[in-house]
Amino acid sequence: MSMENVEMGVRRFGRVNWLGLKTLAMREILRFTTVWTQTLLAPLVTAGLFLLIFSIAIGPSRGDVMGVNFITFLAPGIMMMTVIQNAFANTSSSLVISKVQGNIVDTLMPPLSPLEMVLGYLAGAVTRGLFVAIAILLALMLFLNIVPVHPLWTLLFVAMGGALLGAIGLVAGIFANKFDQMAAITNFIVTPLAFLSGTFYSVEALPPALNTFTHFNPVFYLIDGARYGVIGTSDSAPELGLAVVGGTTLTVVFVAWAMIKSGYRLKN
Repeated sequence: MSMENVEMGVRRFGRVNWLGLKTLAMREILRFTTVWTQTLLAPLVTAGLFLLIFSIAIGPSRGDVMGVNFITFLAPGIMMMTVIQNAFANTSSSLVISKVQGNIVDTLMPPLSPLEMVLGYLAGAVTRGLFVAIAILLALMLFLNIVPVHPLWTLLFVAMGGALLGAIGLVAGIFANKFDQMAAITNFIVTPLAFLSGTFYSVEALPPALNTFTHFNPVFYLIDGARYGVIGTSDSAPELGLAVVGGTTLTVVFVAWAMIKSGYRLKN
């Protein structure tokens, strides 16, 4: 049997290697589910601590924000911030660990196209984000009696958040060759994007210049969209947020695809 026939038999049903794509996606999902206390329980505890500290420190004196009490306003932002941090960590850590350990070749050698590799990694990031979001939402329903007003919008923005930050994590993981480089990207890019996005405040309270600047941050639309889905109020229209996040995600996915296709910092 020729090599061409072997590739076609193993690699594709039609033009997609569904078996390889599924295998890569399952590997990425098993990476975080096997250590669920670190990847699922720890984010839940961290989100709970954020809410507890803000509730004790400024909750009673803060008053209502956008027609709801401060903790109810804060909860969806904390949830989305936790989702995107975990989605970013899933793809970036997977690539950097593989590069540092020298086993990235095990991912590059199978008959997977660059797009299939991107989709496989993103499947793990989105799944981790959804798991984290569900855990936090269940806790909010149980302890704060916060039930999502628009559950489909909530699910959509959580999935988009996982896809966007998962794609950014792919780009960062390809670029970084060492853990300190990844830490720099996290500290100077991802964390500021998350904290300066209306997570802890309404952008209507900002001065005009900062308000305008915030609207150029795609994470703002994720936070705002999650807030709309959970409590039914937001600073911008959810349709606009979905369009901005969707366009940004496609752009970053294209960059990740191009980097993998060229072998940049992966094959040399």
